[in-house]
Amino acid sequence: MRPHFSRDFLFPRYWLTWFGIASLYLLVQLPYPILFRLGKLLGRGSQCFLKRRAKIAKKNLELCFPELSTAQIKQRLINNFESVGMGLIETGMAWFWSDKRILKWSNVEGIEYLDEAVKSDRGILLVGVHFLTLEIGGRILGQYHQGNGVYRAHNNRLLDWIQLKGRLKSNKGFIDRHNTRQMIKTLKNNGILWYAPDHDYGHKNSVFARFFAMPKAATTIGTHLLIKTTNPTIIAFTPLRNPDGSGYTISISKSISHFPCPDATAAAEAMNRIVEREIMKAPDLYMWLHRRFKTRPDNIMSVYN
Repeated sequence: MRPHFSRDFLFPRYWLTWFGIASLYLLVQLPYPILFRLGKLLGRGSQCFLKRRAKIAKKNLELCFPELSTAQIKQRLINNFESVGMGLIETGMAWFWSDKRILKWSNVEGIEYLDEAVKSDRGILLVGVHFLTLEIGGRILGQYHQGNGVYRAHNNRLLDWIQLKGRLKSNKGFIDRHNTRQMIKTLKNNGILWYAPDHDYGHKNSVFARFFAMPKAATTIGTHLLIKTTNPTIIAFTPLRNPDGSGYTISISKSISHFPCPDATAAAEAMNRIVEREIMKAPDLYMWLHRRFKTRPDNIMSVYN
């Protein structure tokens, strides 16, 4: 999937989008220490306007971590929204910063695991989770090894074009999230496939597996299909924002051997354990705003009512 410019993007209906993109471009020219403080302030303020999302995030935290006190949940929610604000700025950084500036503010731990996997005669399933730092994380890791990402098109065609152009600065290409055949082809051709299996994609393409303290969370069957069909090297990576404002650390784990994959449910359970491990490296950075448990088994009432 490649970006294509359309003359329609010059029409008045896109002028507000152009203004927003231009504002973001100018904003991320500021020094990173200023962006770091500004993003956190922006995120705190956004709680007043994103009340529904704040409610969803709070519910997700309560369901996943019942052992936390009310005060701890409240603090984690504040920290998470600070990360939401910073995530918007990091999107602009990922799209508009130069490679030199990206490298200045980043570090990669465990790159040798990915280097070794690339040399082998197998495709690589690069497992990421939906961290709010995922956009900048992809740009950083792409300085070392480029792969193909799984992609959902944006409803705004101009924003989709800008997004693809920005992401292709450090990726070979993108595959529509419904195009499983192309994902399999990428892995069979010994390519790198960026893969995030931690969202709720509905009944049709899911099985129910434990996710933290939730015993039944809709989890994609894609993991079973990809691994069973292509037998790839499985490596997890997590983009961490350094709490002291010194930039970013990409954490790459050792390849995962003997992945249990007798059926879709076993694969989902095993992958959720990997996802949980990566989330716990920095739980405040995870996208708790997503309705992770919107699909319930046997028509059970929604947890978000």
